[in-house]
Amino acid sequence: MTTAVPTADERIAPVGVLRRLLVRPELGAVVGAIAVFTFFASLSPVFRSVEGIANWLDPASTLGVMAVAVALLMIGGEFDLSAGVLTGTSGLTLAMLSAVYGWNIWSAMLVGLVLALAIGLFNGMMVIRTKLPSFIVTLGTMLMLMGINLGVTKAVTGSVQIGGIADAPGYDLARRMFAQTIPFLGVEFRVAIFWWLGVTAIATWVLLRTKAGNWIFASGGNAPAARSVGVPVARTKIALFMTTAFAAWLVGSILALRLTSVQANTGINQEFIYIIAAVIGGCLLTGGYGSAIGAAIGALIFGMADKGIIFAGWDSDWFKFFLGVMLVLATLTNHMVRRFAEEKRK
Repeated sequence: MTTAVPTADERIAPVGVLRRLLVRPELGAVVGAIAVFTFFASLSPVFRSVEGIANWLDPASTLGVMAVAVALLMIGGEFDLSAGVLTGTSGLTLAMLSAVYGWNIWSAMLVGLVLALAIGLFNGMMVIRTKLPSFIVTLGTMLMLMGINLGVTKAVTGSVQIGGIADAPGYDLARRMFAQTIPFLGVEFRVAIFWWLGVTAIATWVLLRTKAGNWIFASGGNAPAARSVGVPVARTKIALFMTTAFAAWLVGSILALRLTSVQANTGINQEFIYIIAAVIGGCLLTGGYGSAIGAAIGALIFGMADKGIIFAGWDSDWFKFFLGVMLVLATLTNHMVRRFAEEKRK
């Protein structure tokens, strides 16, 4: 009598470290970040100095906050083209209420937060109720906000800029929390860097360790199938739009408190930079796949390229070309990684 030899269950088969790394969405962004740092560090000693690091972490921080929020929304299968202009709307609300009407900074920020969340709720509800593509809905919101930002600012102040935020009551405390610099190794680092790291950590925890994270991936991957197993797709997507709006409020407030003035055209065209950073970080335009850490690294690449080109003594116009190359390479890399991951699951 022969004894059957049990076969190993492929579902519990050990997975190698290399295989796990190769299917991570942020892999391409990590490789890209190392390549960009090595390239510019070889061209400019200032770039790799502590002062240089502080310089390129500054633009990466505010972009990173938005890129992470936009990445969550893209993983959920949607876009928000109004995110960039909404940073300007939030900053203008803070500036107008505090500098023009004499409100306390904190009260003005609270009103700005409520307004931003209301706009995020509007975007989400419109997408869910009308079934229109989020690209169209938020494009309309973007255009409306552009008109409101410019029209209201000119009507109230007679110009396209609001200044004097530093004279408003409560400014000193708000600046310490959102816009001050922190000395480290003899160099001033922006506190926005820590907001960026905090947002990235929370988003990563939500995506990977909570039920809400599963809902986000399911909603973006296959919404009908997700609904059939009880995933609240509508609520999840509306919450993601409001999360993006919250990030826009945070970034708008940080920039307004830092600069103590706000231009009516603040944030225009920045939404494309946020999307590019998320795509470089591993998000697919089709949804259901991506990483908050990858989006943060995508923002880091942006910051390094933005300042690296200047430190290298190049014409800053080359930055757009560099950004386009990174977008195409990242999209190709993400596509190959996704195909590799799908083949390994078969």
